[in-house]
Amino acid sequence: MILVFSTSPGPRRSAVPRAGRRTTRSLWEAVGDDPALRAAYRLCRARTKRQDPAEYALIQLVPAVMRPACWALWAAANAIDDLADDHSVDAERRAERVGAWIAALDHDVATGSSTDPVRRALVDTAWRWRLDISGLHGAMAVVRRDSHGQRFADWNSWRAWGRGTLLPWFDQVRDLFDKAGAGMALRLDRQEVYTTFLDGVRLTDILTDLSADLAQGDLLLPGQALDRFPGCEDDLSHRRWSPATAALVTDLTRLARAWVTQPALAHGMHPGPAVVLDTMAGLLRAQLDAVDAAGPALLRTPPRPSVAATARLVVPARARSALAWSLTPVTVPRPREARAPAVPAQSPPARRPVFDRPPPHPSGEQPPRIPADRMPTHVAVIMDGNGRWARHRGLPRHEGHRAGRAAAREMVYGALEIGLRHLTLYTLSTENWKRDGEEIGAILDILREELEDYPFQDLDVRVRWHGRPERLPQDVVDSMRLRERTTRDRTGLTLTTCINYGGRDEITRAAAALARRVRDGELDPDAIREEDLARHLPQPDMPDVDLLWRTGTEQRVSNFLPWHTSYAELYFTPDHWPETDRRHLWQAIDEYTRRQRRHGASADSPVPGTPGTAPPSGTAEDVGTSDVPG
Repeated sequence: MILVFSTSPGPRRSAVPRAGRRTTRSLWEAVGDDPALRAAYRLCRARTKRQDPAEYALIQLVPAVMRPACWALWAAANAIDDLADDHSVDAERRAERVGAWIAALDHDVATGSSTDPVRRALVDTAWRWRLDISGLHGAMAVVRRDSHGQRFADWNSWRAWGRGTLLPWFDQVRDLFDKAGAGMALRLDRQEVYTTFLDGVRLTDILTDLSADLAQGDLLLPGQALDRFPGCEDDLSHRRWSPATAALVTDLTRLARAWVTQPALAHGMHPGPAVVLDTMAGLLRAQLDAVDAAGPALLRTPPRPSVAATARLVVPARARSALAWSLTPVTVPRPREARAPAVPAQSPPARRPVFDRPPPHPSGEQPPRIPADRMPTHVAVIMDGNGRWARHRGLPRHEGHRAGRAAAREMVYGALEIGLRHLTLYTLSTENWKRDGEEIGAILDILREELEDYPFQDLDVRVRWHGRPERLPQDVVDSMRLRERTTRDRTGLTLTTCINYGGRDEITRAAAALARRVRDGELDPDAIREEDLARHLPQPDMPDVDLLWRTGTEQRVSNFLPWHTSYAELYFTPDHWPETDRRHLWQAIDEYTRRQRRHGASADSPVPGTPGTAPPSGTAEDVGTSDVPG
């Protein structure tokens, strides 16, 4: 949730039927008997109901014990939006106020309380439900930058901004559902469905608040969309309703309606959150109907759906949600224990967590010293030879995979010790489903055990999963997504595990995403560049692979990261994967430093900043980067 239909300050007339004034025991048993805390949550509820009645109606569809947490999250998001949108002061002062609010939240999280009621409720929510709200820093930083105004050249920059402000808040609600013990993580068939839906949320919000934004001199639409209707940008800046403006609004409402209509959004989901999301999508479409019907009035006042239109959605949704939640007992968080009083306001904010060092290698061997300009950024590993290792020892193949788990941990320890930034491990390919069912089952069981035990909890490791959720057990998908969310702010090693991954598949998915953008008029097919396809890959921020290492005697790349390995150094070793440890990774990196990388240039003009300005004496020439073009 955290559906912000409008982020402009000021009260709004409710377009949603008023909920009853009933305050049940179940509503407040998640808060306790602290009068000041109850008052803080009541304030968050009142603000939600007054400023965003549609969001309030959606929160009413979740179990009562979870509602105070939802009010706190919404009120916090809106509080910093209001500070950024307060044009009674200049942009620099707005940014200072947002920054001060963020710094105060850091302090409040460290001390466990706050004198500000909204932050008090948010801190209590985070503590009580064990939410890691440090993930909100990125979204808050975007809002702070917004205080100086925003302009977007194209849809890509617009999407990055919109998702940066919405995704972290949505993820907090997902974590809340997880902590409630009802298995309510958003079970999406495709991550693209999720993010496209959020794009629709943001675009609906902008169209709704067009009049308020224009009054403040803001136009939060990409230039790429405006350029399709010559003259509309000037008309909008002067708040003129023209044929160009009307055509732009019609086109954008059509696009937003397509984005929020995602039939796969609730596939595989518990019926409770499924009702919430279905209702949310319905309210968004009703809002877009109001935008379409507003005509010239859209530039003067925010349009609102009629009470009858929203009632047709909300009233039956309440009955469906009550039935859905009755099927699942929700875990009520335990009463909050007494904490030490807040320290004075001048105390420093919370420090970044201190992570452990990886355990040393049993031999005591240390990694080689690699100059920074020769160190690879990204090493990808095809962990081959598990089955052959087991067969040579008279063991079933799955015992090889179990033995290989120790080698994978060793690689993470070795990567941390040598200072590698990105390590990607090929764990399960889309082709591996052809193998014996017992072997696949054993691999999945090992994955479950690793996700549950999670040996890197105290290390500075950010975990990412690359692959498709289809065919994977839902509990494995949910566990992987949870590990991604809980480690997303770690800045040491990024560990990507490729599970149910296929290289051609990811390129095909990127091409399909580009085709949809061309179909929707967002992209000129004759102007598509490599960078456009790269931005539509499932992991668009994954850096190119510098070194691709495969164990187990085979010398092929096996459909592994074809886009990212186009200029990778290839390194093959005969050891079976369970026979390797971190020292083998260090040897691979040391070998990388001896390669000359030219990226298609001649031997006399190597690419600056890459290992080896000339081939070291007695070493091989660059693999795959000879004098042939590209």
